[in-house]
Amino acid sequence: MRVRFCLALSALAAAMTLTHSTDAQAADQAPPAAKQIRVGIIGLDTSHVVAFTSAINKPDARPELRGLRIVAAYPGGSPDLPTSWDRVKGFTEKVQKLGVEIVDSIDALLPKVDAVLLESVDGRPHLEQVKPVLRAHKPVFIDKPIAASLADTLEIFRLAEAAGVPCFSSSSLRFSPEVLAMRTNPPVGQVLGCDAYSPCSLDEHVPDLFWYGIHGVEMMYTIMQPGCVSVTRVHSPDTDLVSGTWKDGRAATYRGLRASPKQYGAMVFGTKANLHLPQPEGGKQPASVKVSYEPMLVEIAKFFATGKPPVSAAETIEIVAFMEAADESKRQGGVPVTLASMMERARAQNAQRSSQ
Repeated sequence: MRVRFCLALSALAAAMTLTHSTDAQAADQAPPAAKQIRVGIIGLDTSHVVAFTSAINKPDARPELRGLRIVAAYPGGSPDLPTSWDRVKGFTEKVQKLGVEIVDSIDALLPKVDAVLLESVDGRPHLEQVKPVLRAHKPVFIDKPIAASLADTLEIFRLAEAAGVPCFSSSSLRFSPEVLAMRTNPPVGQVLGCDAYSPCSLDEHVPDLFWYGIHGVEMMYTIMQPGCVSVTRVHSPDTDLVSGTWKDGRAATYRGLRASPKQYGAMVFGTKANLHLPQPEGGKQPASVKVSYEPMLVEIAKFFATGKPPVSAAETIEIVAFMEAADESKRQGGVPVTLASMMERARAQNAQRSSQ
C-alpha cells in the first residue's frame, strides 16, 4: 500500500510539473496583448470632442473602442470665429475632467500620442494644423470639413501621400446604419437618384456648404457614390437647392434647410422602388435619421489600428469639389459648374502657392 501511495504521489508530481511546463510554454507562445493606441485631439471648439472622449474613455466603452485612449489635447480655436473661440474654454474643462491632459501646442501634443483626431470646427486652419502631424508620421482623422477650400484639400492629401501617412475625413452621417443600408438595398434595386436634405446653417467666415451642409452632401454621396460631373445651385435666405448630374446620367439633389425643422433624410429612387430615409418604424414615420457618433468612432478605431482609411481620398476630394462648385454656381447666378473646372482652378492655386 505504501509503495502504491508513493508511486501515485510521484505520478501526480510529474503531471503537475508537465502541466506547469506546458502552461509556461503556452504563455511564451501566446500573442502579446494589443497595445492601446494613445490618441491626441487638436481643437477643443466643438461638442464632438466631449462626445468622442466620453465614448472612448468611459470604463464600459464598447469593445471596438477599448483599444483607444484619448490622453492629451491642444485647445486651439479661431480668434475671428465666435462659434469657435467662445466654446474653447468650456469644452476644454469638460475634456480635462474626463482624464485628458491639456497641452499648449501641437508640438507638445505629438510626442505623447500615437494617432490624432483633428477636431477644429473651423476648416480654414486644418492644413497648417495637420502639417506637423504628417511630419511626425501620426495617422490622423480630420473631422468635417477636411478644409475650407478644394485647394487646401488637395494639398492635405498630397502631403499625406508624400509622407506615407494615412488620413481620412468624414461626417458621422456617412456611417449611419440607415444611410449605409440605402446604398445596397434589395427592395430599392440599383440607385438611380437621391434627394437628400439636412440643416444648412451658414457662417460668414466659412464657405457656405462647408460649415454645416456637408452632413447632407456626404449622406447623398454615401448613397449615390462618386461620379458627379456638374452642379447647379439655387439659393435663398431659407433654403439651398443643389442639383448634381452624374457621368452615368443619374441625378441627385441636396436641399439645405434653414427655416424648416432641423432634420436629416433623403428620398432614394431605385430601379425597383422609391423609399424614404429614414424608414417608418411601427407604422410611424420617424422625424429624422438618427445622428450617432459611435459607428464612425468604430471606423476610426479600425483605421488607427490598420492604417486603412474607410473613405478614399478621391471621394472626399470629389465631395469638396461638389461643394465648391455649388458656391461658384451661386456666385454666377445659378449656372451649371463642372467639378473638373473646380479641380483645375484648385491645382492652379496650389501651383501658385508653391512658387511663392
